[in-house]
Amino acid sequence: MANATVLQQLSSDLADLVTRVSPSVVGVEHGRGGGSGLLFAGDGCILTNRHVARAGPARALRVVLPGGDGVRAEIVGTDARTDLAVLRILESGVAASWPSLQLADALPLRVGQLAVAIGNPLGFERSVTLGVVSALYRSLPTGRNEVLEGLVQTDAAVNPGNSGGPLVDAFGNVIGVTTAMLPYASNIGFAVPARTASWVAAVLLQHGEVKRPLLGISARGEELSPLAAQAHGQARGVRVLEVSPGTTAARIGLQQGDVLLAIGSAELATLDDLSRALVLGGAVEMRLHVLRDEQRRELRVPPRKDALAAA
Repeated sequence: MANATVLQQLSSDLADLVTRVSPSVVGVEHGRGGGSGLLFAGDGCILTNRHVARAGPARALRVVLPGGDGVRAEIVGTDARTDLAVLRILESGVAASWPSLQLADALPLRVGQLAVAIGNPLGFERSVTLGVVSALYRSLPTGRNEVLEGLVQTDAAVNPGNSGGPLVDAFGNVIGVTTAMLPYASNIGFAVPARTASWVAAVLLQHGEVKRPLLGISARGEELSPLAAQAHGQARGVRVLEVSPGTTAARIGLQQGDVLLAIGSAELATLDDLSRALVLGGAVEMRLHVLRDEQRRELRVPPRKDALAAA
């Protein structure tokens, strides 16, 4: 755009972005209301929130494609820990004409970067709101006595019905799946990060559920001290709050107060990172890097044949 101002160029780029992404955003309807979803695989698979998919009976799920066509869908699998669900369109060939989105699971997120939310708030299809990534690694209690952990916070306006829709960056990469808002606050919304959504969706497609191996600890993700962060080359770790007797954690020598830094070469910043490593790699012995008394240690997590079948 010749001689365009910065604002004019931004406006044009954002409009182009929305034009590319919107055709992959769908509505998810059931007897009690609806939400949003995104096409993420070429065979008609849709990623959305568990609370959207489970709000009505599976046989009543209806997906509304761009243009208003409604098709039947089934639940492939759900995961309560991350509030994610995978659906599949039942009518063959319908989804072939619609583009799918890729989850940007390897892109680092930065607080302050632009974020665009697209969804169906209050039934208004493919509504677009613009904001920034307000914070990372947020935890949010749910009404099911569970905690959603490691969330992306955004000030892009999120309303009922946005749930399950994509949160994208300025390049159109899916950086999160919108999952919640605070009804008593303005412009505080949350999304499951793409890194989490990517591996959970893959496991749901293969197994229909995510069965997490039991390590035997209670823990939380937290910031490392500046000295520890500099020494170990990472900003966060997973703090062990309690070790249950007789568990794998106790047998390999984990102690209360330990900070889990990595499994193999994969850094651990959140509990989800730990779950991901245990679920995807639990069938082989894993090297667990632990910070204890300012010293880095290595513990061995034995292989588990039941890694994908343990609760």
